[in-house]
Amino acid sequence: MPALRSTRDLGLVPDHEGKVRDIFDLGSQLLIVATDRVSAFDVIMNDLVPGRGVVLTVMSLGWFRHFRDTVPNHVITADPTAFPAPFAAHAAALGGRSMLVHKAERFPVECVVRGYLAGSGFKSYKATGAICGQPLPAGLRLADRLPGPLFTPTTKADEGHDLDITFAEVEAAVGAAHAAALRDLTLNLYGEGAEYARSRGVVLADTKFEFGIIDGKIALIDEVMTPDSSRFWPAGDVVPGQEPPSWDKQILRNHLETLTWDKAPPPPPLPADVLARTAQRYREVLEILFPEEAATWQAYL
Repeated sequence: MPALRSTRDLGLVPDHEGKVRDIFDLGSQLLIVATDRVSAFDVIMNDLVPGRGVVLTVMSLGWFRHFRDTVPNHVITADPTAFPAPFAAHAAALGGRSMLVHKAERFPVECVVRGYLAGSGFKSYKATGAICGQPLPAGLRLADRLPGPLFTPTTKADEGHDLDITFAEVEAAVGAAHAAALRDLTLNLYGEGAEYARSRGVVLADTKFEFGIIDGKIALIDEVMTPDSSRFWPAGDVVPGQEPPSWDKQILRNHLETLTWDKAPPPPPLPADVLARTAQRYREVLEILFPEEAATWQAYL
């Protein structure tokens, strides 16, 4: 299928345009469209990663199905022919990359959970012996499994970077009961998801969730355990002390690091092979974790 830069190219005008998603506010519902835009170092590239938005959406649909008995979610349908007008008329372009969802009262918190030492958590551990103020045993290495998963929430920033916050700050933001529920749900979902991924040869090192209130209940919303919101490693390639290969846009970031680019707009052009290899990494982890969903939406990948 042709790559999609923006729903504006289809003659549609979104109410909100993020780095990846175009969102249409339909009153009590939202239509969420994942485009093939890609960002690196907080800059949206001019080039597209074909099929990336489909992978993000189909992966989320797989996890929504997997967790359906654990927590409600916001999905109404991903069948583009069932979308309201004028969107159903664009079913061929929107299929596989769009969801019609219930609008939720979103919690202003990113529910981050870490099961392995990686990324900013590893940097924090090296500097302080702790992650987000939570002390860890001495002597841990990059890519080591943590003694237990850590709930390390952040702010949910519309602009710029999310900031680490304490559990007390989550309680202040959403109330003690909701804070405890969000923490427990996050840890439970991570545990379930990590076990499922491990059974398919994939390590889920860390991830983040978003939740909201729908019909008075906490529901799972947004994207779920995708290569954009998670760190996936091939289980057989994890060697403590070394950076494992990951299923995400690291290929693209690695290429940009070789350039004399100041990481500010405008972005440099990206070679076709870098875009193709990045797209393939996204598809690989989808096909490993959710082969049925990948087959169902294959025409759009």
